[in-house]
Amino acid sequence: MAEDDPRTLVSTDWLARHLQDPDLRVLDASWYLPDAGRDPKAEYAEAHIPGARFFDLDETSDRRSELPHMAPPPEKFMSRMRAMGVGDGHQVVVYDGAGLFSAARVWWLFRLMGHADVAVLDGGFAKWRAEDRPVEDMPPIVRDRHMTVRRQAQMVRDVTQVSAASKLGDAEIVDARSPERFRGDAPEPRPGMRAGHIPGSRNVHYAALLNDDGTMKSPEALRAVFAEAGVDLDKPAITTCGSGVTAAVLSLAMERMGKRDHSLYDGSWSEWGASPTVPVATGDA
Repeated sequence: MAEDDPRTLVSTDWLARHLQDPDLRVLDASWYLPDAGRDPKAEYAEAHIPGARFFDLDETSDRRSELPHMAPPPEKFMSRMRAMGVGDGHQVVVYDGAGLFSAARVWWLFRLMGHADVAVLDGGFAKWRAEDRPVEDMPPIVRDRHMTVRRQAQMVRDVTQVSAASKLGDAEIVDARSPERFRGDAPEPRPGMRAGHIPGSRNVHYAALLNDDGTMKSPEALRAVFAEAGVDLDKPAITTCGSGVTAAVLSLAMERMGKRDHSLYDGSWSEWGASPTVPVATGDA
């Protein structure tokens, strides 16, 4: 079992002990790829951890962008969180229905907005249900709570910054997609995108960071996974994936390992793979 840390990862035991804390806010951030055939809102309405609010990843995004679920402007994030009753002084715990998948993206969003007291539930809702812990089907009564937002610009990178890192090699670009997609052997799930990866990037499939029960591996085991993939952890890291969701699993893992100099490429392959002006590499790293 991973050591509980309210700023990165907490166990189901920890959440069960703290579930009645007045300043705890639990968020169901379930989100799935279209081919999963799952409706996260319907699943939340059917059963969720007591007191949990539903965090809509697509709605709480920059809807002005053509790219999927890009980080929202600070004002929008602040407004949405206030409406959910999440704000200053709250300890936030985020979970999802896949185990450890989209919850990491919402953890990263809170960190981007300057809210440090946020953790992912290790193993997610699947582990909670497997342990026969309580659930409910009614949303909680929500009271407004002000949230102060201080955007941490160093936590996010755009295509220009990633392109420079690719050319200069002064940061490790780490791709969370499957090896088949990284090599360019498998087609991309979104139309109009080339297959392959950012030149100079390394491949660490997010699933390689997880145990069989969907919990995250120990910091020592995480380091071994990154080392095996050829990632130089002494360099600053930029995480990327298909659309910025599983890249956050890599970011969470790095934070668990004590690595602080990491950022996330928000546009990820949805932007890079669709752009005709940036190079694409294929094959192994």
